Amino acid sequence: MTKTKTMIMITAMVMLTNCAYNPKIDTAGRSGTFEVDQAREITNDIQHCQQFADDNTFRLYDTLNWGWGQYFHIATLGIVPAREMKYKSRVQKCLEGRGHSVIK
Repeated sequence: MTKTKTMIMITAMVMLTNCAYNPKIDTAGRSGTFEVDQAREITNDIQHCQQFADDNTFRLYDTLNWGWGQYFHIATLGIVPAREMKYKSRVQKCLEGRGHSVIK
């Protein structure tokens, strides 16, 4: 296989494995910043936060950057810290800002 075909296959696999992020939320508890639990708004909040992250993240670049970060993390035996996808962190911060406890 040529180098170009290999890179295309790797890129396709990385993109397919990182298509969706479904955050894990503790719906029974409160984050401490709100008087009442925010679980009743969870579906609406997840949709809004995912749309916000989609609008503000170039997903192909984010995925490739994450993949290179994982490669260097493994290649340096953990000396270089692994990168987190910006899309994922934006969804988490958005949900936390709306009063949800996101389990990381």
